[in-house]
Amino acid sequence: MQPTVTLYTLSTCMACKAVKKLLSKLDVTYEFTDVDLLNSEEQNAVIEKIKAVNPRCAFPTIIIGDAVIVGYRESEIRKALGL
Repeated sequence: MQPTVTLYTLSTCMACKAVKKLLSKLDVTYEFTDVDLLNSEEQNAVIEKIKAVNPRCAFPTIIIGDAVIVGYRESEIRKALGL
């Protein structure tokens, strides 16, 4: 069974787009939030969630099960997915 995969991304971020493309290629179901497209109230709430697992609040922030990966790190993503 696949772990839960959540992405926090920016709509203009190339690394964020690359992670989405990789996950789609691997046929991985994921949920994502393009933080820059949220209204300011929602954005502030999501940023606090991100800071809880990634204090630098860098993008993309990828949560796979209990693993937190920051940036496009294909080998780490594959390992966290058990691939």
